[in-house]
Amino acid sequence: MGAIADWVTVGSELSWQPWLFGAVLNAVLLLIVWRLPKALLTPAGIVHAWFLGVIVWGCLGWPGYVVVGLYFIAGSAVTRVGLAEKEAAGIAEKRSGARGPENVWGSAATATVCALGVLGAIATNSPQWIPWLWLGYVASFATKLSDTFASEIGKAYGKRTFSMVTLQPVAAGTEGAVSLEGTIAGVIGSLLIALGGWGVGLISLLGIAICAVAAFIGTTAESFIGATLQDKFNWMTNEVVNAINTLIGAIAAIGLGVILGLG
Repeated sequence: MGAIADWVTVGSELSWQPWLFGAVLNAVLLLIVWRLPKALLTPAGIVHAWFLGVIVWGCLGWPGYVVVGLYFIAGSAVTRVGLAEKEAAGIAEKRSGARGPENVWGSAATATVCALGVLGAIATNSPQWIPWLWLGYVASFATKLSDTFASEIGKAYGKRTFSMVTLQPVAAGTEGAVSLEGTIAGVIGSLLIALGGWGVGLISLLGIAICAVAAFIGTTAESFIGATLQDKFNWMTNEVVNAINTLIGAIAAIGLGVILGLG
């Protein structure tokens, strides 16, 4: 807790300095993103990503920022794998993968709650909650990147795609569809984020395994929801399902941490 607590507080008072630094840093970085030849964010997505980045930097400092940055870079990169073929088949992400506000918060709402929870724990001198919130934060992004890797690699390279419910072959890109290639890619995606979280000191070595298992639970639940419920409710968009997915991953990770005596 020490480094982050020192970053967001001065003595016993919360500091405004990380928030100002985060505001400037995000403005500079997102200006660079906006000027890239290939759009990674829509104009509205850039605004919302700025707010997300400021919250993460203000609450978690550079360690939390590294994790969300790793998610954004890896997720944007894998979305473009086989993009031409996916667009031709009509199964590519809309706007060629450029993220809008709905994508930003669908992916990061759970992580934002965890980050704000860390700030609250520091402000109320309740450090016992912080390791669990760190774990939930990392696990939520591990779950989302696992889902993104599984979906994008499965659509691009999946040779045999099955329904989560019926186990019958279905077309690539079908809601709730899974493939061996996509599943393996999903595990790799979750480990990428978990290793990043460990590298910056937010989780332990055991936390890496916990995040990977939690991400598998979350992505499996997401596939089941997509196959059984998504088409039945107009409000259950992909972004809502993503938010549910990351919430399940974070809760699963914290639950596994409690069972295994982590923290």
